[in-house]
This record gives sequence, structure tokens and C-alpha cells, in this order.
Amino acid sequence: MSQPDTAIETLAQRVVAGERRALAQAITLVESTRPDHRLQARALLERIGPAGSVVRRIGLSGTPGVGKSTFIETMGMRLVDAGHRVAVLAVDPSSTRTGGSILGDKTRMERLSRAPGAFVRPSPSLGTLGGVARRTREAIRLVEAAGYDTVLVETVGVGQSETMVAEMTDIFVLLLAPGGGDELQGVKRGIMEIADLIVVNKADGDMAAQAEATRSEYASALHLLRSRQGDAPGFPKALSASAVTGTGLDTVWAAVLELHRHRLEGGLLDQTRARQAVQAMRKALERAVMDLIRRDSGLRALLDDLEEQVSRGTLDPEEAAERVIADLRS
Repeated sequence: MSQPDTAIETLAQRVVAGERRALAQAITLVESTRPDHRLQARALLERIGPAGSVVRRIGLSGTPGVGKSTFIETMGMRLVDAGHRVAVLAVDPSSTRTGGSILGDKTRMERLSRAPGAFVRPSPSLGTLGGVARRTREAIRLVEAAGYDTVLVETVGVGQSETMVAEMTDIFVLLLAPGGGDELQGVKRGIMEIADLIVVNKADGDMAAQAEATRSEYASALHLLRSRQGDAPGFPKALSASAVTGTGLDTVWAAVLELHRHRLEGGLLDQTRARQAVQAMRKALERAVMDLIRRDSGLRALLDDLEEQVSRGTLDPEEAAERVIADLRS
């Protein structure tokens, strides 16, 4: 690939120097779908180089109303006060009309957004499954290059497809509200199996006792799941905390550090990131093939015709896909 032009070179230098404005510009560039911007984004990512394994990538998801943004802001402020540089990539649902973010996490994290040691970036999901934006992985690379040592990725919400966030982070935290029974049944087993930490939030005031009871229920549920070979003893684990009072946040962060250190020192972190990179390549390949089909007028017409037949029930979906592949090979 050709060397980055002067503008991209300058932007890369400014990002690495930690300029927040440049970082925001760089993320906007990698999120763009314009073909020329995609080329510039790749040049930019090449220029900043690979990320270091010391940076902690933490994914957070949770049920609606659990207080994800409040939890992240409170935790983020504590980390900033302790000398860490914290980046928050908050993925909001997209408007079906404009494609823009409709919740605006930046406005819900006002203190953290203003903190010199923090960077908060809301991004619309643009319909991408998995609770993360299409270019979240690239955004992680950029904030790490800018010198942020802790990256928090807040997903749209909990659901069957939210597990994708675990494919780009080191530690996955599932936030839940106090309550048992129906809520325990409502949380997908799949997301339980990938959660490294389950944190029952709102463990304060009249809800403290119920939060502890909920934590105990989830701890029992986690014991029924198969432990992960080679992982830190005692994980996954369930904890309780309050984003309002700060109770339990030190324990949550200590657990994050313990697990990250264990995986880093044991080589599990490098293995996981290598596997995640391969998975990202496969996802990129899938998108590239679909983009190729949509850009080619002949393939687009074929796809439209096949989709019509499939919708009418006159053609099997597998056979339709095979016809597209056959046309690509010809």
C-alpha cells in the first residue's frame, strides 16, 4: 500500500500525541463508509501501528434501566482521579430515519466528558448486530494509540446478539439490576457463559439487601456453568456495587485487574486477541463480499431476483446463496 499522504501523516502524529480533537477526527474518519475515507482510514491505522497488550479493553452490557452510563461515569471518574486515562466508546441505538445516535451517551456522562484524562465518544450502531458499532474495533485502536490505558465499550443493551462485544474486548462485564426469579430466567444463557464479571448495580439504600440476594443467585448460577480452562481461579464471579454511592466499585475494579493480569501473564490475553483478529478478518470478508455484490450491477440484479424468489417461497435460501457464489466464481 502507498505511504500515507501528508494530511494522514499529520493526523496520525496528532493522535499519538494525545490530541483529543485529532482523536475525534480520526474516529469520524474510520467510521465513514466513503470508499476514499476507507482507504485513508487504513493508511491511518497502519501509521499508528499495533496496540499494546497492557491496555485494558473492557466491554460492558446490561439490561435496560440498569444504569450503565451512571456506572461507567462513576467508575471512570474514580480511575481518572487515580491517574488512569480512560476512553469510553458508548454505542447508542441508531435512528431509523437519520442513522444518528438517539440517546447521546456523552450528554449522560457530563462529568467524565469534561475530565482531562477521559475521552467519551458516542457512536450510532447503524443497525449493526452485537451492540457495537461497525468500526468499534478501529476506534479502540485509535484511543489506545492516543495513550488511553483503559477502554470501556458500552453496548446498546443486553440481548442475544450482544455477545459480539466479547470479540473485541479483554474482559466482559454484565450489569444487572437487583431482582431475581424472572430476571434470572430472562438473561440469555449465552451471555452468561461469556461474562467474566456479573455486577448487580444499585446496591444501596432499600435495594441493598435485594441486590445482595440477587448477587447470590447469580453466583450460584455461575457455578453451574463450566469453568474456563486456564482462567483465573474464582472466575467468572458475581459482585454487587452501587454507582451512586461508590460501594463495591473498588472490589469490581480489583477483580478486573486480577483477571487481566492473570490472562496477560499466562499468555491467554495474546491468544484471545489473536483469535479476535482472525474473527474480525472473517467479518470484514463477509462485509466486503456483500459490498462487492451491491456495487456490481449484474450481481445486484441477480441478488434482487433471488431475494424475490426466496420471499415468495419458490426458492430455497441455501440454493439462492449457492447461485450467487457460482456467479462470483464465473
